[in-house]
Amino acid sequence: MEEDLISKKELLELTGISYGQLYRWKRKNLVPEEWFIRKSAFTGQETFFPKGQMLARIDKILNMKDDLSLDELADVFSIVPSDLRIDKLELVKRNIVSLTTIEYASPFLGATAVYSFEETLFLFLLEDCLQTGEMSLDEGKHLLLTMKEQYDKFEGKPCDLIFIRKMGLTLFFLVTTGCELFCERGAKIVLRVQVAKKIEELKLKMTTM
Repeated sequence: MEEDLISKKELLELTGISYGQLYRWKRKNLVPEEWFIRKSAFTGQETFFPKGQMLARIDKILNMKDDLSLDELADVFSIVPSDLRIDKLELVKRNIVSLTTIEYASPFLGATAVYSFEETLFLFLLEDCLQTGEMSLDEGKHLLLTMKEQYDKFEGKPCDLIFIRKMGLTLFFLVTTGCELFCERGAKIVLRVQVAKKIEELKLKMTTM
């Protein structure tokens, strides 16, 4: 299925932003380089963007730019884990992660009063998957162990967390975002989570509340 694209001209008209704003955001890494897609058109080479992603990103920038600097926004949108840290009580107080999830994860992440961003991300992913109702608390240990053992191998590159179940057997995988995945008959892909989106959500929760 071909991606829904929007031309630069249409984008500027639809959002009301200027050419200068758009390219300043690009220089500041608020908009990824790979979203600027050069294609042939009847007028020659034109720039297009993934429509849904681009409109959502611009909406966020416009709504947040009065509260955060462009450098702070760039950090929020970066898929690279932050150096932010947060204590357990604050996690619960801000409704980022429940106390039940934190206590369950303690044997796997270690009992600590302050969590690194990466540890908080693992808790956030666990909480998110539990909230869908598709995963049991007991299955969450496989999520935590997969993230703890494998996440560093992606070195800041976008990846997806995939939860597969077959005949009561629980499996978690980390794969490159966007790659196709085919399973044997009888195996069900229960959840597929874009980790980069969860990083962005978590950074927003940790910096704007």
